[in-house]
Amino acid sequence: MIWKNKGKQKTSHLTVNGRLEFSRAVFWNENHGTVVPMDILLGIESSNHSLGVREICCRESLNNAFVPASENIKRLAQLDISSSVVRQIVEHEGSKLSRAQHKSQTGPDFKAEDCTDKTLITGTDGVMVPMVTQEQKLKRRKTQAAKCKKEKRKSTAKASRPRKGSDGPYKEFKVVAFYDKDKTHQYVVGTSGNHKIAGRIMRRVGQKLDISQAQTKYSVSDGAGWILKQYNIQLPMLDENILDIYHFREHVTGASYVLFGESSKEALAWKEEMMEVAKNQGSLVMLDRLAECLKDLTDDDKRQELDNLREYIGKRIAMTDYPCFLALGYDIGSGPTESFCGCLTKRLKGSGMRWDKDNAESVMALASIYYSNQWDKYWKSRHKAA
Repeated sequence: MIWKNKGKQKTSHLTVNGRLEFSRAVFWNENHGTVVPMDILLGIESSNHSLGVREICCRESLNNAFVPASENIKRLAQLDISSSVVRQIVEHEGSKLSRAQHKSQTGPDFKAEDCTDKTLITGTDGVMVPMVTQEQKLKRRKTQAAKCKKEKRKSTAKASRPRKGSDGPYKEFKVVAFYDKDKTHQYVVGTSGNHKIAGRIMRRVGQKLDISQAQTKYSVSDGAGWILKQYNIQLPMLDENILDIYHFREHVTGASYVLFGESSKEALAWKEEMMEVAKNQGSLVMLDRLAECLKDLTDDDKRQELDNLREYIGKRIAMTDYPCFLALGYDIGSGPTESFCGCLTKRLKGSGMRWDKDNAESVMALASIYYSNQWDKYWKSRHKAA
């Protein structure tokens, strides 16, 4: 194999200690193309920014839009990086991490046996993320074209097929979380995929956690049918699947408003009575109480509302045995999962923000390792690999 020395070429590389400019030899081969051994040795062949610079950009962008993130980086780290470059770095790094998560190349750094009392809890939920629609994309392109024409300059955008916008203003992302009782161990991952992809994430993470080795293992989530179905398919070893008490309360509250009027004293009293019955005597007893209420109702709308509530509970009897769950010391609230949903989408739901689906998933991936307490470990592993 013959390599042709094409001489020395200059390069510029931004590091956390400032910009480096140097010359290095470039080689070419008809089978492998151009190769720069010094770039490979230094770990800079794929980017003009060091791993340290990329980490700073990603970390600063967790809670800030790209423009203020760029300004903060310049002021605090003395690194002059434009907001567009910060965005490109964040989206690229997040995309690599997201692919690694979906291929199970990265995951939790603890096992089920490490959890407090060897108890592992899991929760799943859907969360809406604002998307850029096709109409908004077309409007942006027209505005940018008019701006370039007015300033008499050419567009700096790369020549490529324009990306299509979303078919709606919002898309549901899925969040899957695992944690122990006192939250000393936790892992969360998000996906823009459908319920089946979320289910595969459940299974892969469960395998990495050795979930079958947990002494106690159960899920706490809302009553969405797809969540229970995926847990039954992907993690059949769970001891219980619990309906979050707050979602249960929401349905009881809605029924109380229809029966007695929104925020009335009668509605509040009836709601609290039903919740006490559910928590202390169980949902089967509550169903009997609701049946008694039906006997005294003549209004069709109110009867329909009670029928709907009874049907909702009836389909979830096994998930609403709250007296038993409480006696066993189980959590019956999905607060940690709800908190993870807020943390992973906080950056995505800023005022006026709209996202392409893959870019939103990239930002969510970076947030997931931060709130899984793996940020430092992840970037240290990248440094070792480099």
